Amino acid sequence: MLEIVLATRNKDKIREIKKVLNSLPVKFISLEGFPHLPKIIEDGRTLKGNAIKKARIVAKLTGKVALADDSGLEVKALEGAPGVYSSRFAGEGCTYADNNRKLLKLVRNLPQEKRDALFRCVIALAFPEGKVKTVEGIIKGKISHRTIGRYGFGYDPVFIVPSYGKTFAQLGPEIKNKISHRALALQKIKRIITETLC
Repeated sequence: MLEIVLATRNKDKIREIKKVLNSLPVKFISLEGFPHLPKIIEDGRTLKGNAIKKARIVAKLTGKVALADDSGLEVKALEGAPGVYSSRFAGEGCTYADNNRKLLKLVRNLPQEKRDALFRCVIALAFPEGKVKTVEGIIKGKISHRTIGRYGFGYDPVFIVPSYGKTFAQLGPEIKNKISHRALALQKIKRIITETLC
């Protein structure tokens, strides 16, 4: 069976990726299976740059196909922030709750019509010989006035999906894994994996 290494240590991302791609005849391996691998510094200026870097390094060091994701929340009123810094918006070592608190504080005085945001996900699929394919998924929404919901992770409690009028954290994984930025990108990469590897 084909093996693909997931180039992330984020267990929440790993769970979502495996859930969306579970119909593929592929064995997904986490980085825990490669304890010798160094920590990869995400110093790219774009989500795409970070995804490519992670996938390429892991593919080269493991000799296996590697899949990396980098995602970010872009708030229009904040000129696209937090963007590439989404996971560490409130500082190094911050929690999901820290990031949400900082974001809500920055937009607390904005009316609903000025709370536009989008989630962007870039996925890179890298091969040991150096070739890389990338895809992108985007979903537009609004930033809520407070955290709402108990599902998901990251900014899910503050990102309202307009067509549902609820946050990702309210909608839960069954809906999120069909409509989210990551789900859309994963469906695209699924087609590439099927056409080129399976």
